[in-house]
Amino acid sequence: MKKNTNIVLIIFIILLFLIGCSKFSNRKAELASFPLNNLENVITQSVVKIDKKISNDGRGSLKITVDNPTTIRLFEVKDINVENARLNYEAKMRTENLKGQAYLEMWCYFPGKGEFFSRDLQTPLTGTNNWTTEQTSFFLRKNEKPKNIKLNVVINGTGTVWIDEIKLIKIPFQ
Repeated sequence: MKKNTNIVLIIFIILLFLIGCSKFSNRKAELASFPLNNLENVITQSVVKIDKKISNDGRGSLKITVDNPTTIRLFEVKDINVENARLNYEAKMRTENLKGQAYLEMWCYFPGKGEFFSRDLQTPLTGTNNWTTEQTSFFLRKNEKPKNIKLNVVINGTGTVWIDEIKLIKIPFQ
């Protein structure tokens, strides 16, 4: 009788462990991050500079000043093994005297299918704003694996935009 009780207890512990591991693997995971303390790996460098005084994390941010609408290509992330999940591009943004709108844009390239985009048109920034978290999402089904991901900020207007603490996050479907 005691042997059967021990076996049941061991099976119960193993099941708890497997359930715990399963829940752990379903948590969101940071795939890439860019603190923007320097211009290293920033693709567009013509209208940007590092601002050490205005920063969400206190270590510097990317200051973008434009006189006409433009898309700033920030980073490319390649060969990330992600599928069957929501892919979130998140960043802290701030604006000053922005006439028009600024928002995040993410392009995902799928071999044999082409490029597809996601834009944060739900909450674009305009005017003057303190630091706020902006995000745009791309929903990936099973076997949809982007080969290349481009992270941009679009400014449809004129003014100044700061961007800081960029993250690419995987949120598995439950």
